[in-house]
Amino acid sequence: MLFRLYKGLCALTICLPAALFAQGFVENGLLFSRTQPGGSARMQAMGGAQVALGGDYSSALSNPAGLGMFNRSEFTLTPALSMNDIHADHLATNTFNSAQRFTLPGASYVVHKPGSDSKFPGSSLGITVTRINSFNNDFSYRGTDNLSSITDWFIERATGFAPEQLPAPHNNIPLLNFDEIIGQAYLTFLTNTFADDPNNTSPVMPDDYIHYYSELENLPGETRTLNRSGNVKTRGAQYQWSLAYGGNYQDKLFYGANFSIHTLRYEFDRLYREDSFSFSEDPGYNPLDYLELSERISIEGSGVSFTLGLIYRPMDNLQMGLSWATPAWYQLTDAYSSSVTARWNDTRGTITEESARPLVSEYGFRTPARFSMGAACFIGNHGFIAADLEWLNFGRARYRSQVAGIDFTPENEGIRNNFKNVMNYRMGAEFRKDIFRLRAGFNYQANPLISTLANYRIITYSAGAGIRLKTFYADLAVLRNSDNSRYSPYVFSDGTGPAVELSRAITTIMTTIGFTF
Repeated sequence: MLFRLYKGLCALTICLPAALFAQGFVENGLLFSRTQPGGSARMQAMGGAQVALGGDYSSALSNPAGLGMFNRSEFTLTPALSMNDIHADHLATNTFNSAQRFTLPGASYVVHKPGSDSKFPGSSLGITVTRINSFNNDFSYRGTDNLSSITDWFIERATGFAPEQLPAPHNNIPLLNFDEIIGQAYLTFLTNTFADDPNNTSPVMPDDYIHYYSELENLPGETRTLNRSGNVKTRGAQYQWSLAYGGNYQDKLFYGANFSIHTLRYEFDRLYREDSFSFSEDPGYNPLDYLELSERISIEGSGVSFTLGLIYRPMDNLQMGLSWATPAWYQLTDAYSSSVTARWNDTRGTITEESARPLVSEYGFRTPARFSMGAACFIGNHGFIAADLEWLNFGRARYRSQVAGIDFTPENEGIRNNFKNVMNYRMGAEFRKDIFRLRAGFNYQANPLISTLANYRIITYSAGAGIRLKTFYADLAVLRNSDNSRYSPYVFSDGTGPAVELSRAITTIMTTIGFTF
């Protein structure tokens, strides 16, 4: 039952769609499925176009057949520095946020074994770890609103519940049939009136228990204004740990497979605040100094997937590749907690109601399968041009539970009705001169939303350089990607509510250092 409480709350906390900063189950279905092309600095500099290429540890993730092109063993490390800039526009007010973060998005160990048969010249086994998603983001927003308050959302959620269905005053007992956060709003007098009695310690409800109302509601013909501000912080990442094998048949056909373990950690923290309430019909009325809502969600888990791949070389200057990755099957655990604070300008003073304990739930999640194809055209010894196409259907992501009474049908229908099949494409090129390499690339991730009201595509431009020696190599890549999304601190049942328009640009500098033997 606590699990259903959490599902009911979070599905309304963030406006759908929300590509970057998701909190509800439907939104998280996209967030955890929309992974980024990973791999070495070499492949990243070429836009992630790698399905038809080999001889790089990135093949263990994208197309394990590429491991069949190794002729030596190697060990690599790939550190990176990311600079994240976010503009948040809310009610004609723009807030700029910037942060830097050092990470280690990749490492590998590939063992090559020469073949004893001329038809099978060799094979390789790779052990790799690759970051496929980053959730590290911070933004703040502010603005003055005269349309709604979060107290209106509290009231809408509370309507229809009698007082006996609410928690006893100040006992912090989680509810089984009611959003805990609405109970906290009740206990802080945000959804009800206050008896003018200094000795009163309990909220007072109107005679009609079907409709709640607040001391902050508008009177007929009245305009209410307030200042709204908030801070949102997300942390975490998804990593893919792969054990991959690649073989070689007559230097014409390369084949491979991998088994991968996925790890996921996601944390969402937000602080929401309203203050400076003003009422046009009664300018002297000032019941509340401020209200604050704090929420925290932590999700952790792991999963498994498999990938099969082929690369065919019909002629010396052309390679074509195919790769199919199964869904990743996750088992996730999350914990949710919240608190509401109201500082009244009367005898009530400051009241804070917090979760007595986090609400914990466990469930399964399945990402969509992926199918990729690519081609690479070599220009003698001077380099090559490569391109990839990738198909996946975000509407196929699914939640599941084996606990009696837990039904994910509404969430799965929400995923199916909001997300669609997409085709992503990547292009890249490498120019070679002696031991030196120059690279450039482009990566386009299509809009996954069925709705035409928003476009959440991701575009990445990249460039890089490298040097190749007999037993050592080093590559450098610079990536710049941009995307847009929308965040809503609360959403009414008719789909309206305040919105924050987010524009994000990420610059990543990464290097791969490799030792061959």
